[in-house]
Amino acid sequence: MLQLTPGDKPIVVKLLEPPGDPTLNGLRDVLIGSIGLTGAILLIAVVSGLVVGGLLFWLRSRQA
Repeated sequence: MLQLTPGDKPIVVKLLEPPGDPTLNGLRDVLIGSIGLTGAILLIAVVSGLVVGGLLFWLRSRQA
């Protein structure tokens, strides 16, 4: 059977702390993203309402 022998030099891993609070950055990104998504949905709803309202107004004016 073949066995692997450990190397001569140990492996040293240095862990670095991220600058600032990572939860605050993540929360800020989530809030900005949700406001952006909500704004896009709101804009689509307003434009769709104006188009349908204009279409109904135009159809009613043609019937009279």
